[in-house]
Amino acid sequence: MAEDGEARSEADKEVEEHESVWQRMERPTRPPRAALTHDRIAEAAVAIADAEGIDAVSMRRLAERLGVATMGLYRYVRGKDEVIELMLDTVIGREAQVASAADWRAALRESAWGLRAVLLRHPWIVRISTWSGPLTPHLVGRLDGLLTSLEHLGLDADTRMVVVGTVSAYVNGTVSTDIGMVEQMRNEGVSGMNELRHLYASRMKWLLASGRYPAFERYIREGVRKDESEWRFELGLECVLDGIAARLGI
Repeated sequence: MAEDGEARSEADKEVEEHESVWQRMERPTRPPRAALTHDRIAEAAVAIADAEGIDAVSMRRLAERLGVATMGLYRYVRGKDEVIELMLDTVIGREAQVASAADWRAALRESAWGLRAVLLRHPWIVRISTWSGPLTPHLVGRLDGLLTSLEHLGLDADTRMVVVGTVSAYVNGTVSTDIGMVEQMRNEGVSGMNELRHLYASRMKWLLASGRYPAFERYIREGVRKDESEWRFELGLECVLDGIAARLGI
């Protein structure tokens, strides 16, 4: 009997180790001593990441901002990975939920613009989205809403997921480029694209003078909307949606 009890105890322990922070949050527990909540932890971490980047978020730094002992945080989260889950869920739930729309295209278009705005406000999300993304309640809720907007089209489940993923990948890719340009300007100590172009003028002149890149040279000399990121995003998004509609006949 003792052996059976020990086996059950080990099995229970293994299950607990693989529980997510969301499962533990729904399990009744004794009231904590510190006046902390998961929401407060998430908001404090988001504020740090928005100001200084995701690398600045640590358990020690978070505890200092909240005015608690570092070990006190471990009553709520097991480490930084779970803090990041809370951060992502908070931002998505507050700023990127999917509103109902008249048709699939409107739903995907509006969600794409909404996600773009969120990523530009919180550029650290782009970085963590390159990791294996955590499944948080609001993130899955957003995905569920997008999939629901496609259900009446007669597409199979796999195709619906590819459609949603394709639009999301477009948003992440374009915003990553925009964020990267902002970081490059910051690193170079300039405040705008014209200053950055001036800084790289000699390099650009050398490249164009080589004569090896005629199509690129025509773009540099003829392009007039290089700095219109919203125009580029809109045109690219419409191309993606047009491609989806044409390929799937919807």
